[in-house]
Amino acid sequence: MSVASVRRAARESVAGLPREFWWLWTSTLVNRLGAFVATFMTLYLTLERGYSASFVGLVVALHGLGGVVSSLVAGVLTDRLGRRPTLMVAQASTAFSVALLGFMEHPAAIAAVALLVGMTSNASRPAVQAMMADIVRPEDRVRAFALNYWAINLGFAISSMVAGFVAEYSYLAGFLGEAALTLVCAVLVYLKLPESRPERTAAEKAAAEPEPGLGTVLRDGRFMGVVGLSFLISVIFMQGSFGLPLAMGEAGFSTADYGLVIAVNGVLIVLLQIPVTRFIEHRDPQKLLVISALLAGYGFGLTAFGGSVWSLALTVCVWTLAEIVNSPTQMGLVAQLSPTHGRGRYQGMYTMSWAVASLIAPLMAGYTIEQFGAAWLWGATAALGTVAAAGYWLLMRGLPEVPAPPAFEARGAGGSAPGNGAAPATPTAASGA
Repeated sequence: MSVASVRRAARESVAGLPREFWWLWTSTLVNRLGAFVATFMTLYLTLERGYSASFVGLVVALHGLGGVVSSLVAGVLTDRLGRRPTLMVAQASTAFSVALLGFMEHPAAIAAVALLVGMTSNASRPAVQAMMADIVRPEDRVRAFALNYWAINLGFAISSMVAGFVAEYSYLAGFLGEAALTLVCAVLVYLKLPESRPERTAAEKAAAEPEPGLGTVLRDGRFMGVVGLSFLISVIFMQGSFGLPLAMGEAGFSTADYGLVIAVNGVLIVLLQIPVTRFIEHRDPQKLLVISALLAGYGFGLTAFGGSVWSLALTVCVWTLAEIVNSPTQMGLVAQLSPTHGRGRYQGMYTMSWAVASLIAPLMAGYTIEQFGAAWLWGATAALGTVAAAGYWLLMRGLPEVPAPPAFEARGAGGSAPGNGAAPATPTAASGA
């Protein structure tokens, strides 16, 4: 491939997305560059504080529980207060709680603040995803979600390396560094992002149409089916962080071996997320989700046959490809199924599926490996992937297609015209216009 074709592909990958999206993308990248607590919580509590594995498990579970609680609350606030205020409050409170956690010494205080960190750090997700659905045209959303997911992984990859050196010097410096970068995100939102919540039309106001509540979300059978499938897929993917290190440890591999194997996941996402998204962007989402579910389930299933670092790395390649395809496609589907004035609640329910999975996945991994052996865990992931694939195939039958995009030349390089329910991002002083 020539240099010119690479440049053209890169330009087309980022063209047509509004300026507000790129400020939101920048905020995501900065936020993930400061990811210290999620990466080093276990090592901090065991090596620095000397707590037992059972206490560490409790703290991690409380952190996850906080995310479950805040998903729904933040979703409601995103619709009622707006995306911008919810995002600013979530990020400012995350900065405060992360900094506070670094100073806690009593076990009860550590557990309580860890719960608070879980609540605040997860509260921004429904607002970010709803705002992205507001400001990006429907035909561009898969690409936009993929770019945002790429920023998450790029930031996390860089922060993991830097934070490792910081932790050797001072864990407290890591906590304060994450707090500072999260506060920078809040400032970016305040200065550069306008409120994007769509206003009700005159016809909607005249009809006194009520806002969708949580009951509306729960009664939406197709959407709740997607939430359930998201939970299954999340449980599968999270075995890369929970089941894989446990199984490799039991098989006699070192922590360095695990680090090498799991690094393949981050490297492939950074290298392949954008080109793969260009390939799948306007293809049938039903087929993409079915294929990604099977690749995820059987990719982890192949781990049962991995007897070396390199064979395990190959299995990571399989389920990483599934992750690259599934994440933006599924988030695009969630945005498509969410009503304009209920996006916050719908995104909150979707976010909750990942939060609940973060509680279930480690329990599933630990119990299955201890009681039956690692092979049974990998067999279970293959079964879950098969169930998820069948679920996607059934749920998406008859789903209306997203309108095909206009020609690239007609879009221009910086167009931000909304369409099909995507509200325009009106320039204000906050956006720098």
